[in-house]
Amino acid sequence: MSLSLEEQGRLLALARQALTAAVEHTSLDLGGWSAERASEILTRPGFAFVTLYQGGRLRGCVGSLHPEKPLYLAVADSAVSAALQDPRFPPVAPNELPGLRLEVSILSPFFVVQPEEVVPGEHGLFISQGFQRGLLLPKVAAEHGWDRERFLAETCLKAGLEPSAWKKGARLEAFTAVSFAED
Repeated sequence: MSLSLEEQGRLLALARQALTAAVEHTSLDLGGWSAERASEILTRPGFAFVTLYQGGRLRGCVGSLHPEKPLYLAVADSAVSAALQDPRFPPVAPNELPGLRLEVSILSPFFVVQPEEVVPGEHGLFISQGFQRGLLLPKVAAEHGWDRERFLAETCLKAGLEPSAWKKGARLEAFTAVSFAED
């Protein structure tokens, strides 16, 4: 998926507005996102994740796994969820807002992949088995310098599975992502 710099900027601004409105308990005005004013790619259903950083450290990361909403709404919802519903962190407080940096990741549709086809840094992974599931964005493997087997094992761990579940029948899907962040 290719987004123009203008589209990326609009999505980042929307994520920031949605995050701020949710944390400050105010309403979010989506009037500027009518079909006439937003590009077609932003109004199509899409997958999005929003990652929050505070002082360079992860502060929240949540996204959509089903393209049920227009992409711009998926971004807004993901920003709110990253701030208020990531179970690894307490909800973001209003005094934290100025120190947060947002990153938006737009995901391609998932596709079934064999373990030997996974390319760390290029592919993100979604592993599921029964009710357990875990997802790691492509940048995670690159940031940590993981090889294929380590990336597969870490995604299994994220799902609450044994690190070797990818060898024992877990469903393995890959995706690519376009990520962009506030400066």
